[in-house]
Amino acid sequence: MSGALADALDGLGVQGLAQPWVAFAAGLLALAAWWQMARARPPSFEWSPVGEAREAGARRFDRVRALALTLRLGTLLALAVVLAGPQGVHRAPPEPGLGLDITLVVDTSGSMRALDAERDGEWRARLDLAREVVARFAEHRAAEGDRIALVVFGESAFTQCPLTSDASVLNAALARVEAGMAGEATALGQALALAIKRALGAGSAAGPGRLVVLLTDGRHNAGAVSVEVATELAVASGVRVHTVAIGSESAEEIPVAGRSGTLHFERHEVDAASLARVAAATGGRFFRVRRSGDLEAVYAEIDALERAPRARPARVRRVQRPEPLLAFAGALLLGELALARVLFRRLP
Repeated sequence: MSGALADALDGLGVQGLAQPWVAFAAGLLALAAWWQMARARPPSFEWSPVGEAREAGARRFDRVRALALTLRLGTLLALAVVLAGPQGVHRAPPEPGLGLDITLVVDTSGSMRALDAERDGEWRARLDLAREVVARFAEHRAAEGDRIALVVFGESAFTQCPLTSDASVLNAALARVEAGMAGEATALGQALALAIKRALGAGSAAGPGRLVVLLTDGRHNAGAVSVEVATELAVASGVRVHTVAIGSESAEEIPVAGRSGTLHFERHEVDAASLARVAAATGGRFFRVRRSGDLEAVYAEIDALERAPRARPARVRRVQRPEPLLAFAGALLLGELALARVLFRRLP
């Protein structure tokens, strides 16, 4: 099909034809029939005073008849395309399970209220920017066929969203993430252990099929599971862990928004050494982020790093779509009838 014809059909919701050659053959027959109708003389009667007829407005070229014939040609061509089997093409993303099972772990302890994330000239809480970056990453990977789970932690850890490829479910879960929702402390080991459990319960193959991305700004100071035990569990399970440390290693005080909205200064030191050991032991990567604004680049690097081969292409489903063309042909036919038989009806 030519580009103009393909664009016209696409505008009617038709992306392909089951038998294009039928459309070509039927189109030639339609043109031949239309040519015969155009050459045929319309019903008329003899009128000898030609001069008087011209003075009354008679013309050699009948614009009404020409327009009616054009509408009839469009009707015949639309019906010719209908005979070729117009189809609508629906392309769905790859089936869930073809890519990775990714568990995103987000720190929601009190320190994530730190106001060190600058956006559009305004200082915002660290968790606000982290939530936006993680949401974009999750939506992008879900669209590619990966399954995403979300674990949040503070003094305790819990699953905010189980493994899913539905981006709307993930966005809704992330929208409810708030600092302090799981307590003010940092149960880093418990969060990692829960993420491994979520990955093991996915039923996917070991090795490259399972992945954990852990984001935190503190050090382990709560929970019954140590970071070392959780790391050994990840190694034994074959789950790769990428760790992202956000914040300063120094004793520098930073502004923090309290629960009541008051502003105070606190010292928050991230345990970068422990996070680096977790990543190295599990075959993952450790990322150091000193400014919240650099988070997007880190998750973009993880996105480029973690690529699973797609064994099957995106699903394509073809459905018969004659209705738009039949409606179009009917509209042209009604236009011709209204023009020639109602608005400009003439006696022979």
